[in-house]
Order: sequence, then C-alpha cells, then structure tokens
Amino acid sequence: MVCGLALCPLTQAVVAEPYGDGLAAFSSGDYATAFKLLQPLADHGNPFVQSILGEMYADGKGVPQDYAEAVKWYRLAADQGDAAAQYNLGFMYHEGQGVPQDYTETLKWYLLAADQGFVAAQSNLGAMYDSGQGVSQDYGASVKWYRKAADQGDAAAQSNLGLMYGAGKGVPQDFVLAHMWFNLASASSSADDAKMRDHAVEFRNAIATKMTPAQIAEAQRLAREWLAAHPKK
Repeated sequence: MVCGLALCPLTQAVVAEPYGDGLAAFSSGDYATAFKLLQPLADHGNPFVQSILGEMYADGKGVPQDYAEAVKWYRLAADQGDAAAQYNLGFMYHEGQGVPQDYTETLKWYLLAADQGFVAAQSNLGAMYDSGQGVSQDYGASVKWYRKAADQGDAAAQSNLGLMYGAGKGVPQDFVLAHMWFNLASASSSADDAKMRDHAVEFRNAIATKMTPAQIAEAQRLAREWLAAHPKK
C-alpha cells in the first residue's frame, strides 16, 4: 500500500512568524486568501511556504489544479531540505503527475524524506522494496522501512509488517508478532479509514486460526506493551 500526498504541518513556531495570517487562512480553508498572502513569501525562498504552494496546486486549493506548478514548488522546497516537499515530489514522480513517471526519482526523494523521519516516505519505501518497484526486491530493506514507520504508529506499515511476519518475508515467520502488528494496525487506523482497520482485523483473525490460545495471549500482551511504550501524541 502506497500513501498519498502529505499535508504540510502548521507548527506553532511557524505560525508565530509574520506570515501567520496566510497560514491561518490556509488552515481554515480560505485558500484564496492564503495564496495571496503566501505566494510572495514563497517567491522569496521560504521552503515551508513553497511546500504549501505545491500542495495547493496539486489539490487545486485556491488555484486551478496544476501538477506541473505543484512539482515546481515542491522541488524548490525539496532542494532546501523540506521533508514534506521531498516526499510529495517523490509521490508526483511515482504517479507521473506533472512529471514523467520515474521510480528512480521516487526512490531518491523518498529516501531523503525518510532519513528525516518522514513516516509516509518510510512506509512507501517499505512497499517499494517489498514489490521491487523501481528497485531490486529486498524483503530485508522492506522490513527495515516498514518497522521505522510502524514504530511511529503508521497503520499501513504496521499491517504490512504483520504480513511480512506472517509470511516469513525478510524475517523469520512468527505468527505471534504478525498478530501483534495486525492488532496495532487496527488500533492505529484513523476513524475515517474503516477499510484499513477492517483489513487489519481480517488479517489478524486469519493468523489467529494458526495459533494456540497461549500464542494469542502473548501477542495481545505484546501489543498492550507496545501501546504503553508508544502513547499517541
């Protein structure tokens, strides 16, 4: 499963700056005002604002949808190290939106974002290595990136990590850990992502048919311990 475009987080530190009115307008959905206020700042090289303009063009927020313009602004921000822009630029290459589809470029930008801890990039890298999309298939690398995203609470990565343990791909087959990760994926799924939650529950229940009651109890204990050690922010 590959995640889509990532929204730019509006941090308190950034909102406190003079362009706070533009960010507030963007956050409230007043995209026309946001664009008017933010474009001059993007023109002056602010990478965070450039990334927001990329999102606005990609989604048609306050401007006509224009993937080429989205790529332009994402690239300007990505070249300055903005992780969200790096991820989104990689996604544009993955989908062939505004640029020719190019998995090598996707991998390049995902890696830069993932190395900064950007969870969607980590999860998508896991999927690329899992399927061998644009890179040699490598289950070990897939597990590595799924785990990084899973440890940040990403439901898709947790479910995919459960699949890896269930099938013994990149790790020794372990139904207890597979059950644990499926359980966590069902708990981490957002309220509006019922499909993700239902799939995780379906996988968990399928694995449970191959386990003893003691193994299921162990998996549930491990899931509780993980949740206690990783409280939601």
